Amino acid sequence: MGLQQQLDEQKKTTSNKASPETIQTMGQATADLKASGIENRALGRGDQVPDFCLPNAQGNEVSLANALSHGPVVLSIYRGGWCPYCNLEIRALKAVLPEIEALGASLIAIAPEMPEKTYEMGERHTPGFEILSDVGNRVSRQFGLVFSLPETIRTIYAGFGIDLPACNGDASFELPLPATYVVRTDGQIAYGFVNADYTKRMEPAEIIQALKSL
Repeated sequence: MGLQQQLDEQKKTTSNKASPETIQTMGQATADLKASGIENRALGRGDQVPDFCLPNAQGNEVSLANALSHGPVVLSIYRGGWCPYCNLEIRALKAVLPEIEALGASLIAIAPEMPEKTYEMGERHTPGFEILSDVGNRVSRQFGLVFSLPETIRTIYAGFGIDLPACNGDASFELPLPATYVVRTDGQIAYGFVNADYTKRMEPAEIIQALKSL
């Protein structure tokens, strides 16, 4: 089963558990976010990525420039370990990591969570690639991916038991759009996937194809 099929199944599960009003509110929030034009403002194919240095789950600083000096980089920006869709994506990326590395590339994931939360994500999945903590969305903001959750969604998430201020270390309620970038060694984006609908992610098979086309 492909990643998007798994994500669609997760969406059905969530829909079956939530009230029609909740589903409608969440759907409207996604539609409003898409209508804002944020996808078009985000970095995409042909753009130069900003260099960054962020801590991994062990507290060690990881530099994008250093990773690019060894080969292309697949950069996955996700919402957080509390998001079931992000967990499915990380698991799917882990499955294709050997293929990514066989093509001379590396994989880096970024979330706006505190280091202890990215550590938990690593312990949960043992992905074999770096998961970095972008507290305050400093890096995601440079990619043009950051937005503020509307009050209606904050209330719904709280009802789901999701404590974003505790996860992210601030009360901004800001999140990045989930995004995947295939970055050439010169820092140029060869392929970018950005979608305001967080239930949509780039298929791992497409990542492999993008790397093969470099």
